[in-house]
Amino acid sequence: AYGHIALGVPDAYAACEKIKAAGGNVTREAGPVKGGSTVIAFVTDPDGYKIELIQRPESV
Repeated sequence: AYGHIALGVPDAYAACEKIKAAGGNVTREAGPVKGGSTVIAFVTDPDGYKIELIQRPESV
């Protein structure tokens, strides 16, 4: 079964703002995961599929 797809982005906060400005749906605002420091967000595409945005570490 399909759960969701995850994409690495340079800035999850900025990505969420761009998605909202374009009329997209952010279902979990960008922020650190519970108990960690990795920043993630969740959005949905026009068909309702979940997409996870994972902020790439600066030192890659």
